Amino acid sequence: MSGNSGRWLCAAVVAVAAVTAGAGGSGAQTAPEGKKLVILGDSFTANALDFSSDHKCLRGDTAWPTQLSTLMGLRDGDQVSNSSCAGASIDNAPGYTLTVEARDADKAGAFGPDTKLVTLQFGLNDHWGGSAQNLWDAMQQCVFDLADGCGTDAVDQGRMPDSQLISGASYADRIRGVVTYIRYYAPNARIVLVGYPELFNADQSTVCLDFFGVVPFTQPRGRTVVEYFNRLDQAQRDAAAELKLDYLDARALTAGHGLCSPQPWVNGVFDPTIKFDGLPFHPSPEGDSVVANALYERYAR
Repeated sequence: MSGNSGRWLCAAVVAVAAVTAGAGGSGAQTAPEGKKLVILGDSFTANALDFSSDHKCLRGDTAWPTQLSTLMGLRDGDQVSNSSCAGASIDNAPGYTLTVEARDADKAGAFGPDTKLVTLQFGLNDHWGGSAQNLWDAMQQCVFDLADGCGTDAVDQGRMPDSQLISGASYADRIRGVVTYIRYYAPNARIVLVGYPELFNADQSTVCLDFFGVVPFTQPRGRTVVEYFNRLDQAQRDAAAELKLDYLDARALTAGHGLCSPQPWVNGVFDPTIKFDGLPFHPSPEGDSVVANALYERYAR
């Protein structure tokens, strides 16, 4: 059935005005039945990127939402809504945000009593605690800097965002409005906050990336990068607990299979042994399969 964009305006009056600011509609419409599976997320969800000048939200054919849809026996479009987009953040506009994705999904009739599962995977593209940096921008500068690296002094020098600014309370506050909206209009859905896979072991101080499957690059001073992933992982757990969401611990599911491991489930750079055209630092088809299967077994059977 058709979507109901006008609901966002109504919700602004009754419950989630902060989330729906700027949304509009031409009035009440027939309430949609909802899609069985609704996907909201960033590049770790979409696992594809359009490098053309007019950016589009591509979704990979081996990404975990595609694999999950197959496991659930669902038809894309009719029964699945996937609004995930590379570069998406929780709320760092301009650009795709959680609110934008949820609103797009709602206009397509995604949320309703038939909705079974809604997934959210966000955080790595966000700024925290008023910082002007996100992790990816900072990593481009420090990971390949063999002189200064990404050691603990990188935060004091302003080259890396301070991971101590990331908290579960802040994360929960930033997604609360959309979660409230989904719960109201998709009352029978399980809402799952999906964590990020293991890129680096939580205790290590170095970061590594494979080139062409044979040339590893190691940054010996990488502790702040690892700590950032650690803090975000904890913030997601805490936010899920505060909002009473399910949490999929993708990091635990992929433990021991990070970058430069003997059996990586994360793409290097042009690595033919994993996925030659895969996005660097993002899940391989095997890594996505693990996440898809876990979601299916726990929440979608």
